[in-house]
Amino acid sequence: MSEATLAITDFTGTLLRSGDTGYDEARRVFNGLIDSKPALIARCTSTSDVAAAVRHARENNLTVSVYGGGHGVTGAAVAEGSLCVDLRGLKSVDVDPDSRTVRAGGGLTWGELDAATQEHGLAVTGGRVPSTGIAGLALGSGSGWIERKCGFTCDNLLAAEVVTADGNVVTASETDNADLFWGLRGGGGNFGIVTQFTFQLHEVGPMVWGGMLIYPPQRAAEVARAYRDFVLTAPDEVGSGLAFVTAPDAEFVPEPARGHPMVGIICCYLGRPEDGPTAYAPLLALEPAMVMADVMPYAAVQGLIEPGNQKGFMNYWTADFYDELPDEAIDTLVEIATQPVSAMTQIIVVPGGGAIARVDDDAMALGSRQAAFNLHFLGMWADPAETQRNIDYIRNLAGSLKPWSTGAAYLNFLGDEGISRIEASFGPAKFARLQELKSKWDPTNLFRHNQNIPPAPNIPAPR
Repeated sequence: MSEATLAITDFTGTLLRSGDTGYDEARRVFNGLIDSKPALIARCTSTSDVAAAVRHARENNLTVSVYGGGHGVTGAAVAEGSLCVDLRGLKSVDVDPDSRTVRAGGGLTWGELDAATQEHGLAVTGGRVPSTGIAGLALGSGSGWIERKCGFTCDNLLAAEVVTADGNVVTASETDNADLFWGLRGGGGNFGIVTQFTFQLHEVGPMVWGGMLIYPPQRAAEVARAYRDFVLTAPDEVGSGLAFVTAPDAEFVPEPARGHPMVGIICCYLGRPEDGPTAYAPLLALEPAMVMADVMPYAAVQGLIEPGNQKGFMNYWTADFYDELPDEAIDTLVEIATQPVSAMTQIIVVPGGGAIARVDDDAMALGSRQAAFNLHFLGMWADPAETQRNIDYIRNLAGSLKPWSTGAAYLNFLGDEGISRIEASFGPAKFARLQELKSKWDPTNLFRHNQNIPPAPNIPAPR
């Protein structure tokens, strides 16, 4: 890149290139497998900066990557030789408790947004790890502990301020650029860069009954079956997830269990906190080895699994939706998931139903709303020499459960698995509609570093 192209007209933020102080830290993402070096990192402070950076990329034939929280497993927030539009300086947050809405800058994390909304006892469904950026999660749909009561994040999106591929700024909502609004809700970052989100909020907390119930691995099949049956008829207020993890080497864990696989059920109840134990009575009746659940701040529930999800470790993820989990599927899951090759691996079973299933599949880009379960196969490890072993483990586990999967997946949980997996997740008709939308809003596929939907006709963009 020439010296001339390192200056961006009308840009007021900070520009970083290889060799500059702060460049290497700025390009680090959550997944330690990613070591991409953008040609230029544009650390934006405003929507105008984002628009200037996009225009600069177009004029200089650069692809664009977008750094919101950097949490996506594909590492698409940075890309080799790209212009990285860094949103982390866009931290504005304006809560209106009367209308129960919030205007949130595209560089916020879920921990930051939750902190602001919880001051008013309000929340919108958000990431299960507070360091996750709001932008990528919301555009990819937005799954979280309270989704069965409050819907996905994208279900609560009221409006978005968007920088388009030509460098213009538009509003997308039900009344303004409604086609773009449809695509933003589940179509990922394919159609533009959202610099501000307006979300509907719900009464949540600030205190809830939540925490974790822990069971030994030898009871995993029994617990998984009971959990499956429980969530299929549980009221919307019962938020939860079943997790196959390894007990940490910590004082609060009984010594015989430290460092060994366990089964945990994360709980987050949105009814009256004092009714929490009654709401989860069938799970408590299983007599957990440890009950780490009580009345606590909603923000604390949001941070429950953060210690096991730290930036910089190597990650390999995949996911699938399931219409049911019969006993045979559970037996297959338990057999492999209770024998992880890394103590950092997490297999999470998320129930569907509730509010997310009551939205029409055609209402927005996101689909698969009727799936009963969403499984996230999350491999994580520290030693680079163990990379292939961990990838093989996750592929084997997910592959063993394929006979029961729907073929679709929650895109935010997917790695880089190719265009056929993306198309399968939307279905042929909806994918074709998304390609037409892409042709209108980003015909040159400038925004290709994502779970990419290429413009029609179906020609995959280069990576």
